[in-house]
Amino acid sequence: MPFAPINGIDLYYETHGSGPALVFAHGGGGSHLSWWQQVPAFAQHYTVVTFDHRSFGHSRDLPTGPGPHAFVQDLTALLDHLKITKAAVAGQSMGGWTVCGFAAAHPERTSALILCDKTGGIETPEVSKAHATTRERSRGELSQVLANAYAQSFPERAPALSFLYRQISTLNTHVSPNLVSLLFALKHNVKPIVDQRIPTLLLVGEEDVLTPPEAMRSLATQIPQARFVQIPHAGHSAYFERAEDYNRGVGEFLREVAR
Repeated sequence: MPFAPINGIDLYYETHGSGPALVFAHGGGGSHLSWWQQVPAFAQHYTVVTFDHRSFGHSRDLPTGPGPHAFVQDLTALLDHLKITKAAVAGQSMGGWTVCGFAAAHPERTSALILCDKTGGIETPEVSKAHATTRERSRGELSQVLANAYAQSFPERAPALSFLYRQISTLNTHVSPNLVSLLFALKHNVKPIVDQRIPTLLLVGEEDVLTPPEAMRSLATQIPQARFVQIPHAGHSAYFERAEDYNRGVGEFLREVAR
C-alpha cells in the first residue's frame, strides 16, 4: 500500500494512468475509494492522484494533530513526494477546501481548479447563508451533514450506489467530532486564483441542500473566469450520484484548458 511520509504522518495515496496530473480530493464522507467512477475514466489521459486526507481512510492524524488545518500542506507535500510540479486539482465538499487552499497558496502549480458542491472557503453572502443553514441542520455533527450528502431521491433511484456510498463512509473511524466546526473556520484568499486567472470550474447538484446552486453560482462574482455547471437530479455528491454528467463536465473543461 503506497504511503507518503509527510508532515509527521503516513498519508495514503494512489496514482493511476499517465499524462498531465489530475488530483481528486474527497469529501467528509469519503476517501480515495469515493472516486472509483472517475479514476477509470480519467486515467486514460491523465495521471490521476487520489489520497486519503489525514484521519480518513488509511491515513491517520497525530494524537494531537492539526486535522484540517494541515490539509493544504499535506497535498503540497504529496505532490512534492510524487515529483509533480503542476496539477489540475478537483475537490468535492470537504476536499474543496483543500484544493482551493492549494490553488491560493500555489497558483503557479495549479493548472486548473475544480470545485464540486463546495465553495472552498470563499465567502459571499449566499455562501454565509448556506453555511448558517447547514450548521443549524447538523448541529455541528458530521453524521447529520452526511445525512444530507445526496439527493433525497438517490436511495430509491439507485439503491446499490447509495448503499456503496454509505459503506465507504463507514470506513472513516478516526474523524474528529469537531471536523465540521474546524472546516467552517477555514477561509481562503481568492485573490491569487483571480490574479493568475487559474481556469476554474464550479459544479453543483441542482438538489444540493448543503451547498445550494445559488451559493455555488455566487462564487463567479469572486472568480470572474469561473465556469458554472449545474448537474440535474443530483444532490451534494453529484460526482457519485451522476458520475457520467460529472465526468463529462470535467473532461470537457480540462480539454478546453489544455487547448
